Amino acid sequence: MNSQLSSTQHGMWIAARTGAATAYHMPVVVALDADPDRGALAKACRAVVERHPLLGCAVQEVGGEPQLVPAAELPGLEEAGSVEEVVTRPFDLARGPLVRFALVGDDMLVAVAHHLVFDGQSKDLLVADLAAYVQGGMPAELEHSGHGERVAAQRERVAALLPDAGEFWAGRWHEPDDTAVPGGWLRSRRAADAEVLEFPLELPRLAAATHFEVLVAAVHVVLASYGNAEVATALDLSTRTEREAGHIGPYVNELPLFSKPSADMPFARFAAQIRGELREVYRYREVPLARAVPGLRPHAALAPVSISYRRLPGTESPLGRVRWLEFNHSVRGALQLQVAHGPSGALVSLRHDPLELADAGRFAADLARVLAAVAADPERPLGGLADFAPVAAAEPRAARAAPDAPLPAGGDPLAAQVTEIWEQVLERSPIGPHEDIFDLGGHSLTITQIIARMQTQLGVEIGLDDFFDNSTIAGVVAVVRR
Repeated sequence: MNSQLSSTQHGMWIAARTGAATAYHMPVVVALDADPDRGALAKACRAVVERHPLLGCAVQEVGGEPQLVPAAELPGLEEAGSVEEVVTRPFDLARGPLVRFALVGDDMLVAVAHHLVFDGQSKDLLVADLAAYVQGGMPAELEHSGHGERVAAQRERVAALLPDAGEFWAGRWHEPDDTAVPGGWLRSRRAADAEVLEFPLELPRLAAATHFEVLVAAVHVVLASYGNAEVATALDLSTRTEREAGHIGPYVNELPLFSKPSADMPFARFAAQIRGELREVYRYREVPLARAVPGLRPHAALAPVSISYRRLPGTESPLGRVRWLEFNHSVRGALQLQVAHGPSGALVSLRHDPLELADAGRFAADLARVLAAVAADPERPLGGLADFAPVAAAEPRAARAAPDAPLPAGGDPLAAQVTEIWEQVLERSPIGPHEDIFDLGGHSLTITQIIARMQTQLGVEIGLDDFFDNSTIAGVVAVVRR
């Protein structure tokens, strides 16, 4: 049965269609302890998909709106020549399925799911359920509501929170500035091919801050030390409630965090400030920023720097050694810190666009040095943890694209038809040929509706990426006529 996408899924679907490459591929690799019984392993993979039907879905446009539909075929256990091939092979979102399982060699199990149906905690659930089935057991019984029912319940919660969330972000959100780093600037908020640096990290816990809060505070201190008067990072925050517990799915939302670290402030007090601000943000963690902030343009990341943190299971998997942070060869934004924290410490996967961050090792060393100093003395002033550089002056941004071509004099039938569609979808009139759809309160959902109506009513097509780059009626008409 078809069902609506959640707000999170809709945003990911938009980003995936505008060139996200493998940025939304979420792999987990298990080095199996013993030669597998391939039949039992294939059966376990099928059982996991039956237990979590979202994995067996695809996304298709129905009436101009994306919906979850059954995949053309369900995944089986494949054989592959390399982990990279399994991880980077594209998903066909319209056909599905949105997960694949493969054996590489005799002892490497690779599972890759698209973020549309998966999140970090889903990795834990997938590995645990596979282990239970392989060993001939059964995972704990799940609450039986379907994904569509959970999405409907979340939509109700978001609708109730939306007025307060809009007021909250109106006083906080602004477009992040470029971020200064040694040797350059971090500007990108797109998805791009990436390089990776993995390293262990000791995360102290303070009396007034969790490991995650200390990590976020330390990242902000490092970025401030590079000369950024204000620091902005995007944070992946779980939106799971008791209703989603045990269910595989994309129960996560990216939200921004701003700070202005001061060199003379003790770290413990700064971390407490970060904690307090996060507690405020958590109240609206289920509300996508694009719903709360009118005219927000879609990006793969809300800021050039983003942080994802999660706790790992407390025990090792009976299947074998798990590589939780397997690299997907892409980055959303310029720099992405993915941190997995387990009983033996934290492991960091620093994914970065090499065209923007030339020296990932410097950033990693600075972060480790700040955290080591915090562990020794949490009351040490921020300026004593890192050498604060003078406030950086951003280099001029690249010139914006040329303005839309003027519409022909004397009226243009195509422009008039496109205008009528815009006014119907946006429920406002009149709309001028050079008014930006994002300034008019448009967002990714209204844009997909406009594209669908243009296709069905006018017989013309325009891609999402072209629409985002030419977000006025005149711009859209010019693209159609190329």
